Amino acid sequence: MVDPENEVPPLPPRYRFRDLLLGDQTWQNDDSVQVEFYVNENTFKERLKLFFIKNQRSSLRIRVFHFSLKVLSCFFYICRVVFEDTPSQTNKWGPIIWVDRSLPLWALQVFVALICLFETILLTYLSYKGNIWEQILRVTFILEMVNTVPFLITVIYYPLRNLFIPVFLNCWLAKHALENMINDLHRAIQRTQSAMFNQVLILISTLICLIFTCICGIQHLERAGNKLTLFDSLYFCVVTFSTVGFGDVTPNIWPSKLLVVIMICVALVVLPIQFEQLAYLWMERQKSGGNYSRHRAETERHVVLCVSSLKIDLLMDFLNEFYAHPRLQDYYVIILCPTEMDAQVRRVLQIPLWSQRVIYLQGSALKDQDLFRAKLDNAEACFILSSRCEMDRTAADHQTILRAWAVKDFAPNCPIYVQILKPENKFHVKFADHVVCEEEFKYALLALNCICPATSTLITLLVHTSQGLEGQQSPEQWHRIYGKCSGNEVYSILMRESFVFSEYEGKSFTYASFHGHKKYGICLIGVCREDSKSIRLNPGPQYIMRSTDICFYINITKEENSTFKAQKEGRKNGYKTRLPVHSILASMGTVAIDLQDTGNRPSCGSTLTLPTDAGKAGSRRPSIAPVLEVVDTSSLQTCDLSSEHSEDEMLPSSDDQLNEGYVKGYPPNPPYIGSSPTLCHLRQQKVPFCCLRLEKCCKHNYYEDAKAYSFKNKPIIVSAETAGNGLYNFIVPLRASYRPKKELNPIVLLLDNPPDTQFLETICWFPMVYYMVGSIDSLDDLLRCGISFAANMVVVDKESTMCAEEDYMADAKTIVNVQTPFRLFSNLSIITELTHPANMRFMQFRAKDCYSMALSKLEKKEREKGSNLAFMFRLPFAAGRVFSVGMLDTLLYQSFVKDYMITITRLLLGLDTTAGSGFLCAMRITEEDLWIQTYGRLYQKLCSSVGDIPIGIYRTESQKLDATHVQLSLSVDDFEDAKEPRNPSHTTHSSMSSELSDAKPLLRRKSIQWARRLSRMGPRFSSRGAERAGQQRPGFPPRSERQELVELVRKRMQNLGLSTAGYDEMIDSQSSHSYVLINPPPDTRLELNDIVYIIRVDPLSFVPEDLGSRKSSFGNSVWTSENAPKMESQL
Repeated sequence: MVDPENEVPPLPPRYRFRDLLLGDQTWQNDDSVQVEFYVNENTFKERLKLFFIKNQRSSLRIRVFHFSLKVLSCFFYICRVVFEDTPSQTNKWGPIIWVDRSLPLWALQVFVALICLFETILLTYLSYKGNIWEQILRVTFILEMVNTVPFLITVIYYPLRNLFIPVFLNCWLAKHALENMINDLHRAIQRTQSAMFNQVLILISTLICLIFTCICGIQHLERAGNKLTLFDSLYFCVVTFSTVGFGDVTPNIWPSKLLVVIMICVALVVLPIQFEQLAYLWMERQKSGGNYSRHRAETERHVVLCVSSLKIDLLMDFLNEFYAHPRLQDYYVIILCPTEMDAQVRRVLQIPLWSQRVIYLQGSALKDQDLFRAKLDNAEACFILSSRCEMDRTAADHQTILRAWAVKDFAPNCPIYVQILKPENKFHVKFADHVVCEEEFKYALLALNCICPATSTLITLLVHTSQGLEGQQSPEQWHRIYGKCSGNEVYSILMRESFVFSEYEGKSFTYASFHGHKKYGICLIGVCREDSKSIRLNPGPQYIMRSTDICFYINITKEENSTFKAQKEGRKNGYKTRLPVHSILASMGTVAIDLQDTGNRPSCGSTLTLPTDAGKAGSRRPSIAPVLEVVDTSSLQTCDLSSEHSEDEMLPSSDDQLNEGYVKGYPPNPPYIGSSPTLCHLRQQKVPFCCLRLEKCCKHNYYEDAKAYSFKNKPIIVSAETAGNGLYNFIVPLRASYRPKKELNPIVLLLDNPPDTQFLETICWFPMVYYMVGSIDSLDDLLRCGISFAANMVVVDKESTMCAEEDYMADAKTIVNVQTPFRLFSNLSIITELTHPANMRFMQFRAKDCYSMALSKLEKKEREKGSNLAFMFRLPFAAGRVFSVGMLDTLLYQSFVKDYMITITRLLLGLDTTAGSGFLCAMRITEEDLWIQTYGRLYQKLCSSVGDIPIGIYRTESQKLDATHVQLSLSVDDFEDAKEPRNPSHTTHSSMSSELSDAKPLLRRKSIQWARRLSRMGPRFSSRGAERAGQQRPGFPPRSERQELVELVRKRMQNLGLSTAGYDEMIDSQSSHSYVLINPPPDTRLELNDIVYIIRVDPLSFVPEDLGSRKSSFGNSVWTSENAPKMESQL
């Protein structure tokens, strides 16, 4: 038996209309209580208020109806005036009091008046809030009573039917109804735009009402005078309000004259107020930028730039790089910034070049209404940039992340390009189409600068858009060739659509790269399969090209924008080699090759070594093996990085410090989420934290300075404020597995603040990585960390100084601090990071150096020509000694057109690794390698022997100082800095060379300079010289400023117990300059100590799929240090 309490009640019956009115009667016995909410809105008054006032759609209809009635009443008044006969009253004031109104017109006016009166009383009742006088004394209520109540009286008392009623005053009620109607219409639209529209509407309607009131008033009052028509009254009002005043039509009686005076006074009071409000709203709209119309967004293409604060440098970098591409000329740039536009940005955006294409909107990316104003949902892309000048860079990243989330939420299909400062925040914006982490790229570039000189300059030139026209008018030859090569960029093309590479289908990658460069001067650096999204740099000679491959190459311009002429036509604008005969011989040597048996090539010896038969008498010039179309990988010199037996492990046992306890693996403790895994050299066991402290001894070692460690290689010093997560990206490229162990440089971190435990846990697995708490301001700290024998010193910009009251002063402390080690250790390679690229002219500053002053003038000329790389001729930048992360902003901008640029740059810097993709390294040209003679022959030698692809040259030349420069240099007080003119025939000297640092030639040069200075001073110096000589040691000239600095450093090293051996090599500076040549022509002559950038093939790419085939290809030969080519020396 079923319990009635637990029985499920039946479903209620279908509701009927009666149930809606009377309620449901089937649930009378239910214990539940029905609760009604908002019963206060069920009253009759609330329902009327909801219909007439609260509801947007119904109230809008009521106001439109009310506005129509008022306009209709004014129309009836005009009809009455037009069709009225001439008044015939004998009384003077009769025509003013009485009018001739027809019966039908009177009936219509009465009907409209009754409706208006009823509506006014109803709205007054609904708006009543306890004070009746507030409702009655309103101007609109009084005007309603004046225009409606007299018509009701005429209904009651018929003789008053022709009584004059000022119905034309309904124009003011129509104006009021129009304002309310527009407010209801724009209730859901942005307040700024609605306010602007409303104010313009109010101004226009006020002016119309004033003129209409004056016309009707003058016409009616002049019925007793000149009997003017409506047109005459209109003419009089226009002439009067425009202050022209012809005087041909004038009021005749005093009431009309009084009305004119009243209307002019009202106009003088009301119109200025309206104009003031309109001007204020216009200024506010100019600040906020207004809107980007939907029609333009649908018919035009635009991108949105979201920034927290807009600086003029950031704006110009973006505009110059964005509009440098021809297909982006029709795009519009919408800037969305929460701050007000500053004066500099306003002046720039008023230039016609930018005013037609750039729109500034003040607003926040976190507000949907501001994103709607920018029409982000129709944008082609959205760039979100961080403010790097903030004191708290983490907070700046948090703002960027929120902007990216807001943009993704508002427009999910819009491509997003995000710039992040801290690497630990990068994974929050993984959804973005392209992300550039500033610290990742910065530290990786600084690290590669230590082993591949001027990598920062190389990458900066590659990611900047240029036509290679910079410096072409300079008298300096290195300016012309350096400026021409700076126009090279990375481009892509589908192989079957390429005129250059389509003929190499089915051939090896190295064959296509070599012949493309030999024939067209185009350097093929990478490919991407159609079925894969992974880009591979230099996949090696075993890679066979397909027609569906995407080819990535370096060239001055895109292949589509180039025309190819026959060789016989010559190159009118090509490079002029110094020795044309050598160019011809180089070309002949490249074409007329000895077809050697590559299968029996010796497995040992240098890759660039001169062939043994080259020294025989009567033998012709040595030739190079050809680059085969399909390479037999067994003939290539290879190594297997996956095996435990590498070339480093076959070294003698004397190198135990470098090799003992090292393994290859992935870092076990990455400092942040999202770091790319890279195979590195690691310790088998982590080092205790106490052993990481360089200057503090512990129970495991007793060393207190870098000299005591007796490093085999020179250390790399990094000066930073704090041990941030970005330093991890500095260590990883220097400890990558493809770097030979014997060439690993010790890394010393000179930190202002002690690192935390998490950072120590990360670096304790890397070999030869130490830290020291100190400052670059202290000479003792610099000497302890090994600056006297260091290979490089990297000075990282400090976050605490990135923000200054004057923007460009943010680098002041860094520049001045670096000047000290530059003066004390002039041969030390110091790589400095700056916040602003414009401040690089102060690096290695010499106030009276004529050559630097000439370069300053050249920079100004290039800037006047509109160059994006005007600073490229500054010696510190050209040599790779200074770097600003702001120069990499163009990498994010270029990714809009070249979506592969970020990936290629990360592969070059070692931030990402792809299976089968090569890596960037460098080789030095020695005297034994000069037999190759030209860059084209070097290209062939590398491709045919090891499969490497050269992409550029880092060249160092001595500065040629004429007699004028020498005289100017010797006339300054610090005469010891002057240099004798070099022999013009010796034009290439390395800044790292120690051959010219012999003590005797140095002393001889100093003596000659001192003697010349004495001879110019003449007898004036004799008396003063005698006095000075009495104060100094007899027989010795007075010491120069440099000698005093050298003596100071020596004494400090002796006081600290440090050896002064090797310090002489750090103080002999040479007058030289260095620069980068990207993808030089094949006939470019190689010079001594040239450093060639190469993309080395991944050694693992030679490993066959199965072990048996590997043994059959390579045999049992072991890759030893003797097999390693000389060009593997990575600087």
